[in-house]
Amino acid sequence: MQKKTDPLIFIVEDNPTYNKLVVSYLQSKKFNHIESFFSGEECLKKIGKKPDIVIQDYLLEGIDGIEVLKQVKKVNPHTYFIFLSGQDNVDVAVNTLKMGAFDYIVKDQMALKKLVDKITKILVTQQLIKSNKRYKAGITLFFITLAVIVLFLIILSTWGPAKFHFL
Repeated sequence: MQKKTDPLIFIVEDNPTYNKLVVSYLQSKKFNHIESFFSGEECLKKIGKKPDIVIQDYLLEGIDGIEVLKQVKKVNPHTYFIFLSGQDNVDVAVNTLKMGAFDYIVKDQMALKKLVDKITKILVTQQLIKSNKRYKAGITLFFITLAVIVLFLIILSTWGPAKFHFL
């Protein structure tokens, strides 16, 4: 996976013009690690690169967006998915979220701005998760150290009570 401030992003969009538009827009917003694909099959061939984010159309020729999501999540469950689709259907959007997508954006005049906002939200979420893990590790280390000190004091007081006094 890439450095979180410049994540590896896969774009899966079968419309060449819209694919190029999304890539160009993201690059203009300083996202530089982008790979684009025109089908789910192409994307799955490169899934070993473990993208941080996959932005994809819902309806694709061949393998559809939901199937891509399922297969990628098997390989890398930490990959975030954003569906960017022309399907303005609440049931479709809810289904993608139930399957594990981070969000569903309908292609409209504000879609690319919303997309950047969602990517930013993902990056903030990842930083919070990372910070939380460090905090938990620090707390665990503190209590392990405390337990070792207490154990050491108990051993010293048991083996040499005459030579070791607490008070």
